[in-house]
Amino acid sequence: MRSTAARAVASLRSRNFRLFVIGQIVSVAGTWMMVVSQDWLVLGMTDDSSTALGTVTALQFAPVLLLTLQGGRLADRFDKRSLLMAANLASGALALILAALVLTGSARLWSVYGFAFALGLVNAVEIPARMSFVGELVGPELLPNASALSAAYFNVARIVGPAGAGLLISVVGTGWVMLLNGLSYLATVVALRLMDPARIRRTARGPDTSGVLDGLRYVTRRPGLLVPLVLVAAVAVFGMNFQLTLPLLAKTVFHADASSFGLVTAAFATGSLAAAFSGTLRRGRPSQRLVIGSAAVFGAVEAATGWAPTYPAAIALLFLTGFATTHFAQAANHRIQLGSDPRYRGRVLGLYTLILQGSTPVGALLVARLSEQAGARSGFLAGGLLSLGAAGVAAVCVAVRGSGSAESLGPAPESSGLAEPEPDPPYRDDDARQADLGPERADMRVERAPRAGP
Repeated sequence: MRSTAARAVASLRSRNFRLFVIGQIVSVAGTWMMVVSQDWLVLGMTDDSSTALGTVTALQFAPVLLLTLQGGRLADRFDKRSLLMAANLASGALALILAALVLTGSARLWSVYGFAFALGLVNAVEIPARMSFVGELVGPELLPNASALSAAYFNVARIVGPAGAGLLISVVGTGWVMLLNGLSYLATVVALRLMDPARIRRTARGPDTSGVLDGLRYVTRRPGLLVPLVLVAAVAVFGMNFQLTLPLLAKTVFHADASSFGLVTAAFATGSLAAAFSGTLRRGRPSQRLVIGSAAVFGAVEAATGWAPTYPAAIALLFLTGFATTHFAQAANHRIQLGSDPRYRGRVLGLYTLILQGSTPVGALLVARLSEQAGARSGFLAGGLLSLGAAGVAAVCVAVRGSGSAESLGPAPESSGLAEPEPDPPYRDDDARQADLGPERADMRVERAPRAGP
């Protein structure tokens, strides 16, 4: 038992990573307070318009769709710690400006739209830098554990933030909640400043001629990366629109007040937290079977949530949906990260972010339109069924490919994330290999992590 507990928090032995986690818990809690208060503000301004709420979501994620690959390139070329400090200071300043507008009664719908778009610009740089920075804090051998713990603190904050926001909005209003969010970014900045730079395992920069297109070519020559990326794209567009579907379900189906709305979000986040903690024991790269299977389970439970007959039933199903969401996203993330050359990891994670979050504008507008015409439940039903179908298509495609190659849906060899060059297509055993990176990468070799026990 003690050994299992020690494995679950192994990456916290790093002082730098502990600082990072503490700063992120405070900052992300503030961010989720902001999400609830922003959604509540927009619904109040527009008489519960799902189109307006979908527009805010689309504007916030549109820059991620357009610029996150460039953000990943910045993360590969420049110091990630400095990028993260600058990004958090910019996000805090934006939040304080919007808070001032709300507190003075000057906020208009267009100003909320402008804030959402500007925050999206910052996120296009911050997200790939933050995700790839975790590996520099703990090294490849502890990356799965640190990544799972990162998902855990994110979901702790997602429980505390919305629950606290629901209570605070009822007492002091949305403006003060936004003010707290603006100040919360300082926790991350202070944590980054307190880190020991000498203990950060900075990845060697790629060649100056290597750009965004080189990263895309690298991914397209790796079938083991393409399958989870394409599956993430389908699930994200149709199924992961919870910033829109959760408030609509709470307010228009179950007629929840602000505090009950916070409970809906907290139930979803609690399930996500449980999934994140379950992932801390992972020691290697997940198999294709696990990624595809978790996508199928996600689709099934999300569709079931759309049929929830009562508010308590919806809370229970949202817990399961949150668990399935994080389990799938984390399995796909680990498979992608641990199958990528660290020198390209910023761009690979930029592409992952582009797909996972940049697809939100498309999905939000589609689901908003559907919800406007068929009701809030339709967003869950359609998203779940389409995600389930995408998992089925992925399973068939991988099974067909596996019949003629070394990789199948069976368990994959575990890898620390450093891989050797791969010969020209067709590819075989792409858990153990990487795409041909050119002569300058010919010296890279595989490092294996010990295989996890039963």
